[in-house]
Amino acid sequence: MASRYSIMTKPLLYDSHMHTPLCKHARGEPEEYAAVAEQRGLKGVIITCHNPGPKGWSPQIRMALDEFGNYLAMVERARQEWAGRVDVRLGLESDFMPDMEPWLEKLHAQADFNFILGSVHPHNRYYKERYFNGDALAYQWQYFEHLAVAAESGLFDCLAHPDLVKDVFPEQWDLSRLLDRVRQSLDRIARTGVAMELNTSGLHKRIKEFLPGAAILAEMQLRDIPVVLGSDAHQPDRVAADFDQALELLAEVGYDNISYFLNRQRQDVTLPAAQQSLATMSAGR
Repeated sequence: MASRYSIMTKPLLYDSHMHTPLCKHARGEPEEYAAVAEQRGLKGVIITCHNPGPKGWSPQIRMALDEFGNYLAMVERARQEWAGRVDVRLGLESDFMPDMEPWLEKLHAQADFNFILGSVHPHNRYYKERYFNGDALAYQWQYFEHLAVAAESGLFDCLAHPDLVKDVFPEQWDLSRLLDRVRQSLDRIARTGVAMELNTSGLHKRIKEFLPGAAILAEMQLRDIPVVLGSDAHQPDRVAADFDQALELLAEVGYDNISYFLNRQRQDVTLPAAQQSLATMSAGR
C-alpha cells in the first residue's frame, strides 16, 4: 500500500517547451533533459525543437528538413530509455507567419506529435524583413495580430511566449499603448480554445519578466484561456526553471489550473496540487 508521503510526492507536472542540438543554438541530448526533470520532480517533458522550414528558411536556427527523421529518432530513444521514470513525449515548436499554413499542415501530419507549439518570432530576420517598416508600435501591433491568426489557423495546441515582441525593442515597449490591441487579439484567441504559454525564460531576457508579463496574464485569465508551463530550456539545467514563481503568479492573477497536452488533448492540474508537487520535491532535495 502506498504511503501518504509517496502520494503527496507523486510527480504531476510537465515541462512543455525544450530544445535539442538540432536547432543549432541549444545543447544537451533529450536524455539529459529527462535526467534533470527527474531530479526536479516532474512527471514528464515534451521535447519541442524548432521545426524545419521550407528550403533556405532560417536554417541557422532550426533543424533542416533532412534532419527531421533524426529528431523523431532522438526523442524516441529518450522515451524508451526513461520509460517508467520520466515520460518523454514528442512535440514541435512551429514558427508561424501568414501563408505558412500549407507547409505546417503537411509537416505536422508526418509524426504522432503530442503537442504543437505555435510561435511568432519577431526578432528573426525573415520576420523583420517582411513586417518591420521602422515603426516599432506598428510592428508590435502586427505581432499580436499574428498571434490571433495563428490561433485561428487550427494548427496549434498552444501559443508560445505570447509577448516576446517586447524583447525586440525593449526601450519602446509600453503596454498601455498596446493594451486595446492585445485585448482584441486575446478575445479572438479565447474563441478558438487554443492555450497560451507561461514561459519562464523571460526572466533572463532584456525585459526581465515572464512571457507574458503579469498584466497580459491577467487578461488571459479573464478570458479563461488555458495556460501551459514551459521553461524554453536550451540546456538541461534550465528544465523546470522558475516554475515555483510561475505557479505563484498564476495564483495571484486568479488561475485555478495549469495545463499540458498529451496526444494533442489538454490535461489539467489544479494549482494547489502543482504547487504541492514542487514543494515536496524541493523539500526532498
